[in-house]
Amino acid sequence: MLRITSHIEISETEFDFSFARSGGPGGQNVNKVNSKATLRWDVTASLALPTGVRQRFLAKYHNRVTRDGVLVLQSQRYRDQGRNVADCMERLREMILQVATPPVKRRPTKPTRGSQRRRIQNKKQNSDKKKMRRRPNDGD
Repeated sequence: MLRITSHIEISETEFDFSFARSGGPGGQNVNKVNSKATLRWDVTASLALPTGVRQRFLAKYHNRVTRDGVLVLQSQRYRDQGRNVADCMERLREMILQVATPPVKRRPTKPTRGSQRRRIQNKKQNSDKKKMRRRPNDGD
């Protein structure tokens, strides 16, 4: 069971792991051991995610999800299979946590009377400063 929050838990039966040989350091084992883990998870068919979380997840990570709605994550950071599986699960957990809380709706605010007054006063000072830089006119 992958626990994301107190309300969101995903059963490990929903995950499909496949393993392959990974690149990088590993000595003789690199050619013998399948340590790279690939996680496949059908986001659209998962009942563990609430509808809003699923929609935000699909919107944010649309480039990581296939046309069929399957998320594909790979990990070959570590030399052993178990740690790469745990890394995939942790990355998935972090991805879901990022979209678990709905974004706060922005409420437009009005500038205060004092800030408006300060803005106009600042503009007036800049205008006067630039007026002083001009050449005096005979017609003024």
